[in-house]
Amino acid sequence: MNKKIHFQGMDSSQAIENYANDQLAKVEEFLTNERGPIFIDLTVRPGRPHAHHSAELRIKTAHDEVIVEQEGPAPYQLIDNVIDIAYKKLHDLKKERLDQRKKADSYKGA
Repeated sequence: MNKKIHFQGMDSSQAIENYANDQLAKVEEFLTNERGPIFIDLTVRPGRPHAHHSAELRIKTAHDEVIVEQEGPAPYQLIDNVIDIAYKKLHDLKKERLDQRKKADSYKGA
């Protein structure tokens, strides 16, 4: 699993990086049985003129690609939001794949 955390337009922050790694643990655990390669890229951008930061999370697996971007005043909350949305999307995509597989298997057996 290839995981990168990028800071655009700001110095890297060990506190934000540690927080993001802790939050990404549930996504990594969910993807443990997926075929590789798996890429996880989190980009955090500060809002210079106003406190309007942005965070973008890209997850690419053998089956799916999920891209989530959020903007707002609190960087930690943005990280939580993009990770939660991406986790839900991955979960929904996996459920769709399983439903399609079950439907195809039941059709073959009929």
